[in-house]
Amino acid sequence: MAEIAFDDFLKVDVRVGTVMRAEPYPEARKPAIKLWIDFGAEIGEKRTSAQITAHYQPEALVGRQVMAVVNFPPRQIGKFMSEVLVLGMPDENGEVVLVGPDHPVPTGGRLH
Repeated sequence: MAEIAFDDFLKVDVRVGTVMRAEPYPEARKPAIKLWIDFGAEIGEKRTSAQITAHYQPEALVGRQVMAVVNFPPRQIGKFMSEVLVLGMPDENGEVVLVGPDHPVPTGGRLH
């Protein structure tokens, strides 16, 4: 993979948000969950669709802090507009495991 300059890294706005609402998204091509995530006063609440059904149930996600890229343009996912990209890592089977702080942090905080 090519090296990037530190200024390139600064262009990606990764923030911590708190999941306020989560619902199954059965209309998606691949199993997914719709999330409404609060990123604090500066950014507000944003929506996304995430293929995280292997490890997560919607009701268990509410209140969880997650990391997301908040400065990508919105993307239409079926009938749902995704406004942020929630971050995760693949497990040994390639299923997404969400990335988040291991201690509570203020909502909206930027990764650095």
